Amino acid sequence: MKKIIYLLAFIAFLSSCKDNTKFTVDGQVLNALDDRKVYLYQLQKDKMNLIDSTILNDKGEFKFTRESADIQLYKLSISFNEYIFVAKNGDEIKFESDLKDEFYQYKLSGSDNAEKMQEFNVINHRNQVATSKIKNEFESKVNDNPEQTEELTERYRPLYMEAYQKANDEMVKFALDNSKSLVSFYALNLVDPRENEAAFIAYSEKIDPELKKNEAVKKFIDNILKIKTTTVGANAPDFEIPNAEGKIIKLSDFKGKYVLLDFWASWCTPCREESPVLVKAYNTYKDKNFTIFGVSLDKDKAAWLAAAKQDNYTWTQASDLNDFEGPSAVLYNVTAIPSSFLIDPNGVIIAKNLRGEKLEEFLSKTIK
Repeated sequence: MKKIIYLLAFIAFLSSCKDNTKFTVDGQVLNALDDRKVYLYQLQKDKMNLIDSTILNDKGEFKFTRESADIQLYKLSISFNEYIFVAKNGDEIKFESDLKDEFYQYKLSGSDNAEKMQEFNVINHRNQVATSKIKNEFESKVNDNPEQTEELTERYRPLYMEAYQKANDEMVKFALDNSKSLVSFYALNLVDPRENEAAFIAYSEKIDPELKKNEAVKKFIDNILKIKTTTVGANAPDFEIPNAEGKIIKLSDFKGKYVLLDFWASWCTPCREESPVLVKAYNTYKDKNFTIFGVSLDKDKAAWLAAAKQDNYTWTQASDLNDFEGPSAVLYNVTAIPSSFLIDPNGVIIAKNLRGEKLEEFLSKTIK
């Protein structure tokens, strides 16, 4: 018993000797290239900023010593390869990588968050291998049989999308299950927020209060508060905007109908590619209490109207010609287009960003 007590006391002594005013990163890089520089970046608000650099020694080793009272997200850049980790004062992180690894794997140890990042990297690597295998197999078969490209695309697309969705779901689950670690914030930011809005909102409500000291996390939560006002189930915020003739159109003018509020622009290629789907939807359901309200983010009025005419947009169109800074775009937190909101006759948002077959399927089930 005494031996155990002495051992515990010795461990406590060693812990008390750690320098808790700094953190260190000791790295080992295999198969280093001629460029032996190592760059250290820190996520500050929403941007990775360079904060330090060093050079690999002859053994491929490097070391950084930094100060960070609060947990922060960092990136190592070595010969164009990038590696993410989180750290705070008191951490003694060990890093290992092989620059010949095609999936840019790396090992981390030395702190709870390093171990958590290692756990996530295993998940991420497994999914990268799965999607890469499908992609490589598809490309190989197309190369051997170019005349079968369309058939092969139809065969491999669902396989790729299944693997993509599995990866997405596992990253979201990891984030929600590990909301006390900043690694969870990194994991969640690898998925598309527009496809995972409910998960983003749930995560913002679970995240550990200690992490809210981080500037990037603070900004994330602020953005989620804005998103909540236009999430599925919320009452669609009303706004007014001029049409091409200068007449003021209100969203509430369409209350009593299903309305697809569509933010687009003449210069947006994905928007224009979606035009046939919108035209088909409008012509199919316009006599069934459905319409489309198009809001252009163009700055050039002539370009907006020419595109609307060319793509056969016969539904109501409006624009304040102010890009993403327009009041309606800001109100609906539109940061990318196309963005759309399907609103029911009571003015409640019932779906967002439905495109292609998903829009057709949703409308056929909803509008009778």
